[in-house]
Amino acid sequence: MPSSSQAPRESSTRRQRQRRSHQRVDSNGDLEPRPRDRPVDEQYSDSPSPSKSRPKRAQHRERRSSREPESQHTRTTASSSAALSAGQLAQLDQLNRQLGWDEQDPPPPRRQRDVREEPRVRRDVAVEREREERDIDRERRRQEHRERKRRRREEEERALVAERDPEEPVERHSKHRRREKGRVVSGQRLERGEEAYYSEKDEVRDDVRLRGGGTSSDLEYDEDQRRRKRRKRIFIGVGVLILILAIVIPVGVVLSQKKSGDPQTGGAANATTTQPANSNLEGMTESDVPQQYQGTYLDPFSWYDTDDFNVTFTSEMVGGLSVMGLNDTWDDDKRANDKVPGLGDTWQYGTTPIRGINIGGWLCLEPLITPSFFEPYTTRDNVIDEYTLTAKLGASRAKSMLEQHYSSFVSEQTFADIQAAGFDHVRIPFSYWAVTTYDGDPYVPNVSWRYLLRGIEWARKYGLRINLDLHGAPGSQNGWNHSGRQGAIGWLNGTDGTVNGDRTLAIHQQLSTFFTQPRYENIIAMYGLVNEPRMVELDTATVLNWTQTAVTTVRNNNFTGVIIFGDGFMGLDKWQGQLQNEKNLLLDVHQYVIFNVQQIVLNHHDKIKFACEGWTNQATRSMNTATGFGPTLCGEWSQADTDCARYLNNVGVGSRWEGTLNMINTPGGSSDGSQLSPTCPTANSPTCSCESANADPSTWSAEYKQWLLTFAEAQMHSFEQGWGWFYWTWQTESAAQWSYKAGLAAGTMPNITWDRSFDCSQDIPDFGGLGLLENY
Repeated sequence: MPSSSQAPRESSTRRQRQRRSHQRVDSNGDLEPRPRDRPVDEQYSDSPSPSKSRPKRAQHRERRSSREPESQHTRTTASSSAALSAGQLAQLDQLNRQLGWDEQDPPPPRRQRDVREEPRVRRDVAVEREREERDIDRERRRQEHRERKRRRREEEERALVAERDPEEPVERHSKHRRREKGRVVSGQRLERGEEAYYSEKDEVRDDVRLRGGGTSSDLEYDEDQRRRKRRKRIFIGVGVLILILAIVIPVGVVLSQKKSGDPQTGGAANATTTQPANSNLEGMTESDVPQQYQGTYLDPFSWYDTDDFNVTFTSEMVGGLSVMGLNDTWDDDKRANDKVPGLGDTWQYGTTPIRGINIGGWLCLEPLITPSFFEPYTTRDNVIDEYTLTAKLGASRAKSMLEQHYSSFVSEQTFADIQAAGFDHVRIPFSYWAVTTYDGDPYVPNVSWRYLLRGIEWARKYGLRINLDLHGAPGSQNGWNHSGRQGAIGWLNGTDGTVNGDRTLAIHQQLSTFFTQPRYENIIAMYGLVNEPRMVELDTATVLNWTQTAVTTVRNNNFTGVIIFGDGFMGLDKWQGQLQNEKNLLLDVHQYVIFNVQQIVLNHHDKIKFACEGWTNQATRSMNTATGFGPTLCGEWSQADTDCARYLNNVGVGSRWEGTLNMINTPGGSSDGSQLSPTCPTANSPTCSCESANADPSTWSAEYKQWLLTFAEAQMHSFEQGWGWFYWTWQTESAAQWSYKAGLAAGTMPNITWDRSFDCSQDIPDFGGLGLLENY
């Protein structure tokens, strides 16, 4: 190894460049062009490569020692190549004269080759200069590296000497090591520990590393690489932050929109606006719940809402149904208003009319009432009912979303407002998955049961009697979305029809056992077997036999209240002579003027006339056992005069009013149910439009509001010719003509159910003469 006093060797690249420049100069001093068919590295293959091994460098040193000094070699070569003989000059003069050049003529223009060659020469020189500088820098680093190794050997030798002779001073060596610790090599600072660095010929030591994980054999640390890594980490961090913001901001916007929405509507849009305080869980711990019940629907720590629930754990069951959440005491001294008896008193049904309200869309979803559950999805998603919605969401998300809906859509204030509006009965629709589910069901099981029981207790607090309504039966009793599953009818029909009928009977066995407890004797006034069985599509005898069995099941469990069965859309007159031997049985009919083209085309005057005459006559005949079944109730009706409300006819389906009702491609649909021609009273001249019908009530004209009020009061009068009525429904998210609550706010419903300005004994006002349009 050369010492630091030796002069650095002359650059081999420079020597090769000089040799090439001499070889490529012609007799006139012009540079020859670089061969185009050879790559750069092949053209200069004789130049030394930085990656060559040390034996090669030794050969270069031997060559250098055998050559003349560079200056002498250059001068000799230049002088020999520049000399021309007299004969050669004469031949050049003769050639110039042949080409028309004279000695006095100006020199000919430079050949094109020279023009092209000149910048190439400059480029070659620049390239060679850069290579020369790199070689010089590389040689300098090699020299420094050799110097460091030499000094380390000297230090090691001194250390060995010091160990042999402790009296030899070591201050000079220690000082030298401290100075070496901050040495800069090729612009990079090496980080050292207390131990000495090792020769590049030694094995790599794991305990001696450079910054970034390199070993001691690395000659320099790449600062640019460190900066690039730092920038990469910054970019990754920024990217993660942007991703988080991209998720958080839209969620925040959606939540803020939900919070800023109308608190009247509730439903999915307001399900997360206000989370219950759950203060009654204070002082409890999870250990208060037996381990086998932790995380189940009996565990109050798994409930979204615990307000007004008794959270003291109990595993007690009645009829296989939990009493968890109920208080041990109750009070039946309340009454809804001074027109009706209190809960502890007997109601004279058939004499005192029922003025009731449905709480639809709460414990079983209906797209008409809570469209926000279905709006986020496209036709491709095929989310059209509670079955497909819960299947799409999955068990965990479905439970979370629906329980928040159960908690927020109905509150104690709901029952207080219902009482204040003059109602005395509440019909609560619920579905079979409140009790149980079966293999393959995506529904959320059992959770709605707890909210049903709390709703009954709130109704009790305001003196309101309950009509229990099994709205969705196993298999679907009608194939409509409000049964839970739109499409085929699988209840008492098809392959599993009998199984689903038996399942429904088993559910009634449980329900009737539970609701014949003493606490429900006065408040559960009515017990519905199944909502709207579609008997026009089912075998009539099969449905009648099932109904008789269900009535027997409920009575055998000592339920003494009113049992309700549906008319099945067969018409009230056809029930004469059927099931008349059963005591305290009530026939339920649902009356609307918008689901067939014969009634929806009636003008405003004739719709009121039909309510006063047609429905009144039907109720009168049905109440007479000689012409009908007997006790008859209208369990659903509305003041809507169009079928324009969103999702009324099904998710993604239009209306009869505008002629956009295409049922062919919908589950359970057919061409028979489609209506592709407008069917408003003007027969589309002027155009039938849903725009005004679906508009905010604040935009409705005074004439139209007056008509809506008159139409509602006419129906109330008509249905009270039977046992009474239940309006459909108390509240909706947007369909104002289907919301009694919205009607109260808009002035299209009587403030008190019995305080009316119109009945069917009066003349019907001339709304056309008042300027009310028939097409909206």
